[in-house]
Amino acid sequence: MTEYRFTLKYRLSSEDRDAEALVERLGEAGCTDALVGVGIAGRLALDFTREADSAQDAIRSALADVKEAIPTASLIEVAPDFVGLTDIADLMGVARQSMRKQMLGHSDFPLPVHEGPVSIWHLEDVLGWLDGRKGYKPDTVVRETATVARTINMVREARRYASNKVEEIECFVV
Repeated sequence: MTEYRFTLKYRLSSEDRDAEALVERLGEAGCTDALVGVGIAGRLALDFTREADSAQDAIRSALADVKEAIPTASLIEVAPDFVGLTDIADLMGVARQSMRKQMLGHSDFPLPVHEGPVSIWHLEDVLGWLDGRKGYKPDTVVRETATVARTINMVREARRYASNKVEEIECFVV
């Protein structure tokens, strides 16, 4: 068994706003290995540290436990997936400036998901790029978790857009 750390973020329905009741229901459903955050009205964040045979098993079981406890909650995001340079630098134990130098100095650095004043990458892409580079040894458990998180986030987004006019959207996909 390996210990996996990940976060599940949800939007809550108007009927699920009682924080104490949510924490009790989550505990009864098996989420005793999560730190519960309800700081934003209508939102729920669960920071899990779960033991399992794989990241997929850990995250899937947590998703099922939350669904049992709060069936009306809508998944927003599974983390770690979307990260900025500071997040990447912290994970790798280097200064942000060092990671920025890598990004600017290598034309094959992964493309961001969003580029702007604060650029965002998929963690899986950056860890894969860093793997084997001198001075960098990405944690395999973090990379496995990031891969599963990204997959779930992509499937969630695909389902969300599937209900829209797919034919109109497909013409823009390259």
